[in-house]
Amino acid sequence: MSNKHKSGAIPFSLGMVLVTMGVVYGDIGTSPMYTLRAIMHGNGGLTTMNPDVIIGALSLIIWTMTLITTVKYVLVAMKADNHNEGGIFALYSLVRRCGGWLIIPAMVGGAALLADGILTPAVTVTTAIEGLRTIDLVHRIIGDSQGIVVLITIAIISALFLAQRAGTSSIGKAFGPIMCLWFGFLGTVGLLNIGADLNVLRAFNPVRGITFLFNGNLNQAGLMVLGNVFLCTTGAEALYSDMGHVGKSNIYASWPLVKACLILNYLGQGAWILAVRHDPELIGMGAEMNPFFEMLPGGVRIFAVVLSTLAAIIASQALITGSYSIVSEAIRLDLMPHMKIEYPSETKGQIYIPLVNTILWIGCIGVVLFFRSSERMESAYGLAITVTMLMTTILLTVFLALIQKRKALAVPFAMFFGVLESFFFFSSLTKFAHGGYVTVLLALAIFFVMYVWQQGTKVEMSQHINLPAAKYIGQIRELTQSDDLPYLADNLVFLTNDQSTDKLDRDILYSILDKRPKRAKAYWFLNVAVTDEPYTHEFWVNDYGTDFMFKVQLRLGFRVNQRVNEYLYQVVGAMVEQGRLPAQDHRFSIYDHTGHVGDFRFCLVRKVPTISSDISRHELTVLQVKYRIRGLCGSPDHWYGLENSSVMYEYVPLFVGTKRQHKLTYVEPPTH
Repeated sequence: MSNKHKSGAIPFSLGMVLVTMGVVYGDIGTSPMYTLRAIMHGNGGLTTMNPDVIIGALSLIIWTMTLITTVKYVLVAMKADNHNEGGIFALYSLVRRCGGWLIIPAMVGGAALLADGILTPAVTVTTAIEGLRTIDLVHRIIGDSQGIVVLITIAIISALFLAQRAGTSSIGKAFGPIMCLWFGFLGTVGLLNIGADLNVLRAFNPVRGITFLFNGNLNQAGLMVLGNVFLCTTGAEALYSDMGHVGKSNIYASWPLVKACLILNYLGQGAWILAVRHDPELIGMGAEMNPFFEMLPGGVRIFAVVLSTLAAIIASQALITGSYSIVSEAIRLDLMPHMKIEYPSETKGQIYIPLVNTILWIGCIGVVLFFRSSERMESAYGLAITVTMLMTTILLTVFLALIQKRKALAVPFAMFFGVLESFFFFSSLTKFAHGGYVTVLLALAIFFVMYVWQQGTKVEMSQHINLPAAKYIGQIRELTQSDDLPYLADNLVFLTNDQSTDKLDRDILYSILDKRPKRAKAYWFLNVAVTDEPYTHEFWVNDYGTDFMFKVQLRLGFRVNQRVNEYLYQVVGAMVEQGRLPAQDHRFSIYDHTGHVGDFRFCLVRKVPTISSDISRHELTVLQVKYRIRGLCGSPDHWYGLENSSVMYEYVPLFVGTKRQHKLTYVEPPTH
């Protein structure tokens, strides 16, 4: 086994290339269906499509795809991986030590990408279902009723999100062959149509694109044309985010073929347009004329519509899996609340987050019901992703300059892509009033959650203290021997995030000693660490030289169910067998043989801000909102399989200093 594979990276294989085709390229792979059509109709329609316009537009498409997708993301961004994970938060984790301000572009970009992940499935699936109407048989069944389209769209989206539980690998294996067929179809159709006018090959000259962009006689839309050109590369950010699901080597191997097929199709559409641009019948179709479908022979069109429908549905997958990666990284960076993460396959990068899946599903259904038609949805599409790309450029610049120490590359990189993507951003701002505000509102809501969580954590960390455990052994020994207090449990267990061997969280010690002393035969301070291997089952114990205090770390593989009560029972049993813990025999039990392990009580410590805490009203509000959000995201007893265990929640005050209190003066009671 290679060292790379041991480190957690997904190795190259033909099977994973197939998965990559089904998971990563859905969004960018469906762009030929609408990009050139949008440019054509935004520039005045078919009658304005002379050779200079078509070649210029194709040049902009080819070089946008080359510069942004290939150069920025495949060649540069994918080098900036965090333990083989990609995405804007993985990138931020690499550069965060370079400046506290970098958290802002990370949160803005992450929020915008997650908002785009809500919109993309709604847009692509609705567009696909409406496209089916071009087939007479289907049109006779569903007619022109948009209500039926909405119902079918909701059913398909629901099925897509339900399938996520099976895992990226299973979905990719199902979708991969379809996408391979799709890209083969794109390339073949494009190649067959290029012969109509070989002049389109001049589009590889970037000067033709620049000339078209700034020539008002050719480009009637001005710089706003970039808002439509940008549609050819909207899946680039998802490609980077999905890297951990499929492995960068499989993206490197498959992207050249995917890009070649896309370019061939765009060139074929351009050559066909030049050949038929004077056809009165096609001119009369107006905005309904789509060169992607119209250039196909009648007998092939039905196959193309069905295949494109499947491809459009699959396009949603890249954003969904990318959203899992983004949220997973945000949780690890403590920018979002802890959520249950499942690993459906034996590859750690392939994850499933039930709560995120549910929120995305509800959001997509809401978007479909609000907009109802693809035309209205497309007016909101693309604005958010331009924001994410700009934020990624900022973080990549810092990565190149300060982490890789390549300032000579970082400066031109920042200037070139900063200017280029700023053009795309400002050209997309025209979409705001036509529905883009929905994406902005979604992004703001997600940013609000991250801001509250990050600021609340900052306040909490200002008071977080780990104390030396040895200093409190005497008090805890005395507590275990205090006959005037009843036993709370044989084994009192506290879950802790602290991974040190000799320190204890002050809040836990406060709970044991100060907030109603808790007597037990043994105290366990338990930390759960998830390893990069799928089936690790390890633990270490520090007993501090006692037989009643134990710091334990369970080291569990990422595919191991974290039912800590079962594993802790084994640990306690091992300590008894080794003589490091007195036997805990039961006098009463429904079982004939109880062993030497007593009962367990799990104590989960939660912080509570108080009015007397010396923090501002703003900080107090942030903490209160954070704890409300935390309450909506589940609880540790579900994450760690403690639903059927004895669990108690202990609320301790958030120590952030106390406001100075006025001293009371004693006075004599009044006499009557």
